[in-house]
Amino acid sequence: MYKSYSMELAGRTLRVDVGRVAAQANGAALMHYGDTTVLSTATASEKPREGIDFFPLSVEYEEKMYSVGKIPGGFNKREGKASENAVLTARVIDRPMRPLFPKDYRNDVTLDNLVLSVDPDCAPELTAMLGSAIATAISDIPFDGPTSSTQVGLVDGELVFNPTTTQRAVSDLQLTVASTRDKVIMIEAGANEVPEDKMIEAIFAAHEVNQKVIQFIDTIVAECGKEKHTYTSCAVPEELFAAIREVVSPEEMEVAVFTDEKQKREENIREIKDKLAEKFADNEEWLGLIDEAVYQYQKKTVRKMILKDHKRPDGRAITQIRPLAAEVDLIPRVHGSAMFTRGQTQICTITTLAPLSEAQRLDGLDVTETSKRYMHHYNFPSYSVGETKPSRGPGRREIGHGALAERALVPVLPSEADFPYAIRTVSETFESNGSTSQASICASTMSLMAAGVPIKTAVAGISCGLVTGDTDDDYIVLTDIQGLEDFFGDMDFKVAGTHKGITAIQMDIKIHGLTRPIIEEAIARAREARLYIMDEVMAKAIAEPRMELSEYAPKIIQIMIDPQKIGDVVGQRGKTINTIIERTGVKIDITDDGAVSICGTDKEEMAKAMDMIRIITTDFEAGQVFTGTVVSIKEFGAFLEFAPGKEGMVHISKIAKGRIDKVEDVLKLGDVVKVVCLGKDKMGRISFSMKDVEQ
Repeated sequence: MYKSYSMELAGRTLRVDVGRVAAQANGAALMHYGDTTVLSTATASEKPREGIDFFPLSVEYEEKMYSVGKIPGGFNKREGKASENAVLTARVIDRPMRPLFPKDYRNDVTLDNLVLSVDPDCAPELTAMLGSAIATAISDIPFDGPTSSTQVGLVDGELVFNPTTTQRAVSDLQLTVASTRDKVIMIEAGANEVPEDKMIEAIFAAHEVNQKVIQFIDTIVAECGKEKHTYTSCAVPEELFAAIREVVSPEEMEVAVFTDEKQKREENIREIKDKLAEKFADNEEWLGLIDEAVYQYQKKTVRKMILKDHKRPDGRAITQIRPLAAEVDLIPRVHGSAMFTRGQTQICTITTLAPLSEAQRLDGLDVTETSKRYMHHYNFPSYSVGETKPSRGPGRREIGHGALAERALVPVLPSEADFPYAIRTVSETFESNGSTSQASICASTMSLMAAGVPIKTAVAGISCGLVTGDTDDDYIVLTDIQGLEDFFGDMDFKVAGTHKGITAIQMDIKIHGLTRPIIEEAIARAREARLYIMDEVMAKAIAEPRMELSEYAPKIIQIMIDPQKIGDVVGQRGKTINTIIERTGVKIDITDDGAVSICGTDKEEMAKAMDMIRIITTDFEAGQVFTGTVVSIKEFGAFLEFAPGKEGMVHISKIAKGRIDKVEDVLKLGDVVKVVCLGKDKMGRISFSMKDVEQ
């Protein structure tokens, strides 16, 4: 039966239609927020997937160009692979939902969000987050929800919820907070150096809004919710754990796990698995569960030692950062390079500069942004963790990490007017043992400085972890988590920022939410750590941007011309501008307001191109002196080219002081001569004189 529910949310109507469409999905909600419409569905397989030790959740966010009245570009006029925005949206939907499914659930689950129409003032991403939560909550899929999500902006120092397009354009904060009934379960933020106390205020203001939405969702679930289905538990049998403890004592597991060398730890665990495989060789069922059982055994061991004894696997104190190192200029001939090392995590970032025409064009649902001039790309090859697998291009994780670092650095970049370049930074992961995304932020800051990009200030990032006990007050926050603490812990809280404030946050957790004291402590720890990294490590490698660009980087000079003269510079079918480019080897960008950027590596050729453009856009007046090339000789005189598409004539009587019989007696094709403008002749042509040029 079709039912519709609505509430007012941040001054706009949120409407949910249940039972109207997609009746065969386990759960479906047709979401309307303003004129934004998204169909969110949740489906699950009947049986668990065999041979896996993880929950197979897939989240999709499908951007349809018809939703904004467009036909897809390119030759194939249909949507192709997911855009970066779609990937990032799917990740932000996934993160608050995943922890709320049963830990021993192995049925395939897909959350699909189809964007049908877009109201620019009502974000489809937020609508999809709410839709997935509602579709899953009313379905028969086991789920300990619901969740709610709210976006927060900061305009003129005031918090705004689910900001409109106009508000987003001037906001100093782009924050998304997801909550359960009691706690915050996900945080994603980009910020313009927002102070920590303001960020905490914004997070919990959003949490309060989320509680109102959860009450609304509870009403829907009470009327439309299905009974949750039973499922086959894939938990490791307790009797297997008991048998393993008889073979490998807790003390032996502790010795195996607690080492600061990742390779040594992995070798120790391999030996334990081999011992268990030999012990249980006759029990095929248990043999197939050894990997998962040993993983759980390690997890319990690490969590117990951290929580009860405050002992970390590598011996560090709870607030201690791993050994740090930083250097610049390790890669020759690139425009800028830097390497940042934190323990067994090592990132090298390379900066490349180019004219603004190289900026990335965006073909998506956002009608306000059609391009971006700063691109941060993150790569995670298998060798960085000692594994082998073929490279198949960036996955969702790589795209997400790259976007996080990009978001962290955008607030400190110079404006296009001050630095008219497209900028690309590529972070290559050389070695990984936790928090490579934050190391890439540190390496990128130094690489940009080494390239001579005048960033406003340094940015650094750090990740804090968490191990919780049986109560909300029983927890330990860890500074600078390594891979093992991430795998076995409850939280990966990444915070990037400057001395002044926060520029980016990404929080992933594996439990049912965080209390305010935990969030406040994690943010405070992150600030303390990033200031240490910037002041004691990064600043010693490079303290500020270099005053000059690399000799291998393109140089850009800008001039302003009358916008009405743009056509003269471009010429018919681009002939004039292409001739300038061919003769000088430069790149030329012209904006609608008449700003001309000339890009090249040879300063003399750049100057030539600039002179040509100036001549083309100049209205010739008597008395001006020019240098031109003879391109045509007639009986009555010679025609000179001063710039592509710009010619004038020197009459035979104006070539020399004395009388000459033939133009060829003095000039030949290709001669470069200096002339003075005499104005226009009777036919309206520009006339010049060679003989009247002052020597």
